Amino acid sequence: MDLQLVGRTALVTGSTSGIGAGIAGALAREGATVVVHGRSEARASAVVEEIRGAGGTAYYALGDLSTDKGANSVIEYSLATAGQIDILVNNVGGPVEGKAAFFDTTLPEWVESFNSNALAAIRMIHGLVPAMRSRGWGRVIQISSRNGISPHANMPSYGASKAAMNNFTLCLSKELAFSGVTSNAIMPGLIYTQQLSHFLQDIAQRQGWGDDIEKAKEHVLKNVVRQTVSRLGMPNDIANYVCYIASPLSDFLTGTVVRIDGGSTPTL
Repeated sequence: MDLQLVGRTALVTGSTSGIGAGIAGALAREGATVVVHGRSEARASAVVEEIRGAGGTAYYALGDLSTDKGANSVIEYSLATAGQIDILVNNVGGPVEGKAAFFDTTLPEWVESFNSNALAAIRMIHGLVPAMRSRGWGRVIQISSRNGISPHANMPSYGASKAAMNNFTLCLSKELAFSGVTSNAIMPGLIYTQQLSHFLQDIAQRQGWGDDIEKAKEHVLKNVVRQTVSRLGMPNDIANYVCYIASPLSDFLTGTVVRIDGGSTPTL
């Protein structure tokens, strides 16, 4: 299926590894020009070179989106290199408190969590979406989390910040009514990335399984996430759906928050 992304430009925040890198690569394979974002030049450059090596077009922009200055720098550089941004994928973010119970999570950690997750996305929306509306076409895609609707007790501020992203995804879709710009979000479940690989290695060692990652995967699926799909998610499980939402073919889809979690969320 031709997703009609040739000639479109996309900025994927937090795309120097994991899900973000998978999204950037998938969009490039579909013909979009991609701006890779991160804070490490070496990691961003490596993703760009991989995309270019596969025949795609990519640039990178560096900056800390938890600050106004960093976000503005990324916006300005992205526009200078790509000309315009048609597709904004707000992927940057993650837990800041580690594994901490509700009452052990400090107020500064709550503030930091909202700043690096929800507010980082808002900064990019404010900077890039008005121009999409003026042109009459655009896509805004939040990478949220299943924690936004089914939070863990030991990551309270992270789940709450992702719930905020889910909420403003719908709010933004109403603000952008009849504009040609859509707003949607994806809630990934447990996805097999380098970060998760370290977690699995630690489990294998603690359980006495040495380097047997497959046993660690089975343990996580049975005792941690309790999925109804018998494998861990992969970055392309998220990236493929992002490509569809980013496509002109998805123009009847807006204001939605979709779970891609292997059936692990025990709620409607």
